[in-house]
Amino acid sequence: MNFPFPSPTRRFAMVATLSAALLGACASMASTPAMVADGVLTGPNGMTLYTFDKDMAGSGKSVCNGPCATNWPPLMAADTDKSSGDYSIVTRDDGKKQWAMKGKPLYYWVKDSKPGDKTGDGFNKVWQVAKP
Repeated sequence: MNFPFPSPTRRFAMVATLSAALLGACASMASTPAMVADGVLTGPNGMTLYTFDKDMAGSGKSVCNGPCATNWPPLMAADTDKSSGDYSIVTRDDGKKQWAMKGKPLYYWVKDSKPGDKTGDGFNKVWQVAKP
């Protein structure tokens, strides 16, 4: 059975179009550190994100460091990431960068084991699922 292959020019155009689409998708992912699933924010790994009531919105920092950050890992930002819309970047005590939503730093909960888990919601009455 013979399968027709596109001409080299057509193949090049197809690859160029696909490459542009993939690069555009990657660029949009970089500018949006979180997604919405089931009404809550999730990280790129699909895991639920949380906010900490003791973090002051707009302060530019996180108060969850050391052992707190072991249990509540921050949603880290790369040094090259830039704030966009409701998403901003705060600097942690160790100098690393963390994403924030509407000024509130975002965290994962170490005891969530799969996407969709929200076991940290309401923990110690100071941790809440992050909502858009």
